[in-house]
Amino acid sequence: MTTPSSTAEAQPADTSAIRIGVLVPLTRPGWTGAGRHLLAGVEVAVGDVNEAGGIDGRPVELVVRDTAADPRKAAAAVDELVRLGVSAVAGEYHSVVARAAAARADALGLPFLCSSAVLDGLTEEPTPWVARLAPAQSRGWRIYADFLLAAGHRRIAVATEPSVYWASGTGILRDHVAGHGGTLVELDMRELDPGAVCDELVENGATALLLLVGHPEPAVPLVTSVRRDKRLAEVLIGAPAGQPEFAEWASALGDDGTAIPFLRYLPERLGPLGTRVGTAVRERLAEPPSFVAFEGYDTIVALADVLRTHGTDRTATTDLWSSVDVEGTRGRVRFSRVPGIGVGQWAWPPIQVVDRDPAHPDRFRVLRTG
Repeated sequence: MTTPSSTAEAQPADTSAIRIGVLVPLTRPGWTGAGRHLLAGVEVAVGDVNEAGGIDGRPVELVVRDTAADPRKAAAAVDELVRLGVSAVAGEYHSVVARAAAARADALGLPFLCSSAVLDGLTEEPTPWVARLAPAQSRGWRIYADFLLAAGHRRIAVATEPSVYWASGTGILRDHVAGHGGTLVELDMRELDPGAVCDELVENGATALLLLVGHPEPAVPLVTSVRRDKRLAEVLIGAPAGQPEFAEWASALGDDGTAIPFLRYLPERLGPLGTRVGTAVRERLAEPPSFVAFEGYDTIVALADVLRTHGTDRTATTDLWSSVDVEGTRGRVRFSRVPGIGVGQWAWPPIQVVDRDPAHPDRFRVLRTG
């Protein structure tokens, strides 16, 4: 007589790999430093998942696609990944690109866990297929605005380029600063060169300039011009989007790249898992890991939990993310529905305002937490 347990043992195990698509910017005009760090974190996490037995005994295999910061390329990549049989998609750094990928994943009924993009409106309508690890832009950038206000800045200039992401950030900052008696002045980088920006800062009496522009152009020459202008010696330069986080910023600017506050999403201290992952990523990259690398690791850990719970056959569900409760490198990762956010949201990752220490440019000073 055959028992149920022996029947189960008699069934051949499915040892085929579970494929997860990964979207990352690895070529220009994408932010390639962020892409490398994101991918490194993802790869370390997959190694850990497979070492622990994979997902229900099946190994995880990555299928990586370069988005090059191009929304159309990202949407096409999602279509290709579905044809290749992926069970889910992870990654992406650029908000506008992530939004295009999220729209396509939603349309195809494919789980997409966004690692780093912060734009509040990641999707046009609420969807059960998409979730995000990074904090919403409205939360992080308000914390950044509070930092500026606490430091006494009431006349703030922003150097901007055309982008939904930059426009959203400008609006968040303007509303928050205005609510505390401050003023925001926009400087359009399509019309101004770095020298003209310096003149505008003097004319407007701005005490802070925020870089809502791409890296390295025009961010690097803009920083250099402001630092060299003796009229602006007391003007704070800020970069809420996090440009100074990466080693290429320090390489391009040296001492000029220090004392420029930015947002990053790390706790005050990493626990044992975060410390171990940080060491592994450092060995892989041959440079210190950024917060983006930790986002990449946590993405895979959370997504593996989703696939274990709900399977890999993309069965429609309205509760895809709420069951997640896993240890990440920066705390327990749990998703919920946050008012005004149409995707599953980790509410909330740790947020810091930091800068590079002028005395030790390879070290960071924590200026505010939220």
